[in-house]
Amino acid sequence: MEYEQDPVAETSNNVFRKTVIAVIALYVLGSAYFLYSLGSRLNKLEADQKAAIQTVEQSNRVLMDRLGLTETSLKQSTEVFQSRLTKAQREAAAHDAALLKQQQETTQQLQQSEQKLSSVSTDLGGVKTDLSGARSDLTATRNDLDATKKRLESTIGDLGVQSGLIAHTRDDLEVLKHKGDRNIYEFTLNKSTKRPTPVGTVSLQLKKVDAKKGKFTLNVVADDRTIEKKDKNVAEPLQFYSGRDRMLYEVVVFSAAKDSISGYLSTPKNAPQPGVIAQ
Repeated sequence: MEYEQDPVAETSNNVFRKTVIAVIALYVLGSAYFLYSLGSRLNKLEADQKAAIQTVEQSNRVLMDRLGLTETSLKQSTEVFQSRLTKAQREAAAHDAALLKQQQETTQQLQQSEQKLSSVSTDLGGVKTDLSGARSDLTATRNDLDATKKRLESTIGDLGVQSGLIAHTRDDLEVLKHKGDRNIYEFTLNKSTKRPTPVGTVSLQLKKVDAKKGKFTLNVVADDRTIEKKDKNVAEPLQFYSGRDRMLYEVVVFSAAKDSISGYLSTPKNAPQPGVIAQ
């Protein structure tokens, strides 16, 4: 038995088919439009991209041209700077070398100066030592002179007249000579001598001597007369007057031995001088 198709069902199927076909057609049309639109957009994007690339390339060319000029200028400036730097370095090296040489010369001069100063200091030290020694000698001499002056006492002579300074030793006598206040005639008399011994403008003769007691006796021959000085003491001024103007003469004996005495005759500076004076 054959079934007959339901008209309603067939109609529904046709509608469904048409609907599916319409949807498919719309999808195909939509896809075609989308593909067309996408192609247009891609073409436009590609054109924009090409234009951008051209713009970038043009900008790069301009930039490269500018960079080329900058690199040339920079290279020239660098060369000038390098030249100046090299010159400055050479000048600095020459200046440093000159300074080093000057420093070495100055150091050498300072060393020489120090050596000279050391030598001068050594010489000054020697001079100071010599001066110290000289001062010590002067001090010693002054002390000796002071001691001598203390020994050179003035006293009253055997005639009761104030005497000048008296020498007690031969050194004291040298001081009196250098003072130059009076004429000094040194003598040594021996008891064995039978004739008077000339001393200055007078003559002296030893008659007796006692060394232990420091006493002696002598004769003074002056102006054709003899004056006896009996039992006199060592360092006692023996006074007498002589000459036309009656000047005071003094005989001082500063040492007495067994048979001799030693001393000096002191006369005023304006007293007559002997023909030959043996001082």
